[in-house]
Amino acid sequence: MKKLLIGLVAITLLSTFALARQQTDRSGSVAVLPFANISGDPVDEWIGEGIAEAVSVDMAIGVTESEESVRWLVRGAYQRAGTMIRITAALVEKATDDTVDTVKVDGELSNLFALQDELGSRLVTILGEARPRRVVEETTYNYWQHQQQMVRQGQQATMMCNGLFTSNRTLEQLFEQELRLLREPIGTASGGDYEVDYDRKAVIVGTGDGVPKMRAAFREGIGCIVLQPEQTLEGIKDLPIVSLPYPDDDPASTPWPQGDLVTSSALPSYVDGEALQEASDWAFGRESNEQITTGLLVLHRGDIVHERYAPGFDMSTRTRTWSTAKSIASTLIGMVVDEGKLSLDEPLGISFPPESVNGDDPRSIITLRHVLNMSSGLATDNGWRSRFGELLGIDSGLSYWAGASSALGARTRALIREPGTNWDYENYDTLLAVYAMRQVLGEEVYREFPRTALFDKIGMQNTLVGSDRFGDFVLSSQIYTNARDLGRFGLLYLQNGVWNDERLISREWIDFVRTPAPATSNRGNMYGGQFWLVPDDRDDVPKDAYLTSGNRGNYTVIVPTHDVVIVRRGLDYGRGGFDQWSLTREVLKAFERPTEQ
Repeated sequence: MKKLLIGLVAITLLSTFALARQQTDRSGSVAVLPFANISGDPVDEWIGEGIAEAVSVDMAIGVTESEESVRWLVRGAYQRAGTMIRITAALVEKATDDTVDTVKVDGELSNLFALQDELGSRLVTILGEARPRRVVEETTYNYWQHQQQMVRQGQQATMMCNGLFTSNRTLEQLFEQELRLLREPIGTASGGDYEVDYDRKAVIVGTGDGVPKMRAAFREGIGCIVLQPEQTLEGIKDLPIVSLPYPDDDPASTPWPQGDLVTSSALPSYVDGEALQEASDWAFGRESNEQITTGLLVLHRGDIVHERYAPGFDMSTRTRTWSTAKSIASTLIGMVVDEGKLSLDEPLGISFPPESVNGDDPRSIITLRHVLNMSSGLATDNGWRSRFGELLGIDSGLSYWAGASSALGARTRALIREPGTNWDYENYDTLLAVYAMRQVLGEEVYREFPRTALFDKIGMQNTLVGSDRFGDFVLSSQIYTNARDLGRFGLLYLQNGVWNDERLISREWIDFVRTPAPATSNRGNMYGGQFWLVPDDRDDVPKDAYLTSGNRGNYTVIVPTHDVVIVRRGLDYGRGGFDQWSLTREVLKAFERPTEQ
């Protein structure tokens, strides 16, 4: 049966791509790379073999990625969940590693042939349009090259600064793992065009030749802040800080979960320790060297039942959460909503530059629900990428890594769709909500609010919220924390928003973040209020599970039916994404549902 399917897939794509070769010019050949099996089940490997074989036979017989004639690459992945399958593919220009366009098809496994036909047809269309378009683009000037190089340098400066002074990692560790995200890191652990000022806890990257040197400096209570171009380290004194004293209780001597003292490591009798260890091995022993698990924490009924770290990491190591920060942002905003200072379904009440002369700016109707559901209707900037995780555009790339204002960048976008009608994952939508929170809280309360309202109350004493140089929290991405603090965060939700008999988050807000955004109804209802939900077509994990999700494989999974929280910390890089729902499936094999105990 498998061989028959492979053969039929090959025939289908053979005819499709043969037609493409007749209809398009031959300016550069195509190499097809192996399709990744995201499901992780070896039984499904035959599906990827069929796809890759079919495309390779027609498009590039005997051609590998390294041959000089190759101009285009096809990269793809597939994921099976029960009787459903999803296949994604991207056409990539080899020289620049730019993604021309992507294709996603999904449906019943029994309709595999039709899905393959659709995949092939759409790839042909993309290839046909890309070839003449790229010829024109190659004759033009890259007007963004200076901004792109500035962003690259600022990104490395910020990552090195946080790595050294927030995570307490070494230069050798940073170049080996953290900086793998970058296409071409500047220098090596032995030296290069960068400087580390250990006295002022700052990093400078670049030569200043054509592009300004970029600088980032550590600030108390915040982490590293990137300075504006050409701003010297003398400007550090003007950067924001959070100097609020920490609670008096010592985490080392305070029992978990308020502190870090764990008095018992015995597993409950009904927890399968062998299955739990197998799940841990699954997480740490990935076949792809691009998937790097640095920590795994599993909580059950509030207790730590499994904790493991990679060499060079321990329970105190703080690393960047990336977009897991969005879920923490939503939680803080929910607290403000619970106080009656913001409302889900009322306009944000903020200004949108440039302001309308007549006061009739259509952006003024955007609500908090719209932005937290990633459905603001505003123009998106998240497509400006040349590599997984590397922002090279002029929008959030400049605010994340080059000292521009994150709040201003979020508010100066044009409205291109009716709010609430289209889901578009966007960093700046989160930051609009954060900016609205700042406006209603006021400067003094806002700066200490993450600590006083949330972190200090639930023992998250290893967590820093990064800000830009204007004091706006970059809560779309820039939080540094450890696995245990994220475990506490997940536990707060598992306990329905109550901690030490105090309600911190209302049930209504928890219901909101777990409710699919209306605009995701045609995408599988996979996203709520800054939390990710189990997609409709996934049946191997409980439907009530939900999670935070950050770049490089940083997840906090909450599974109410099993009274379980799973925290996976990662430093993944490249394009082979870690499958968080498969991790959930593997961990839950160790547990019976608490209702059955």
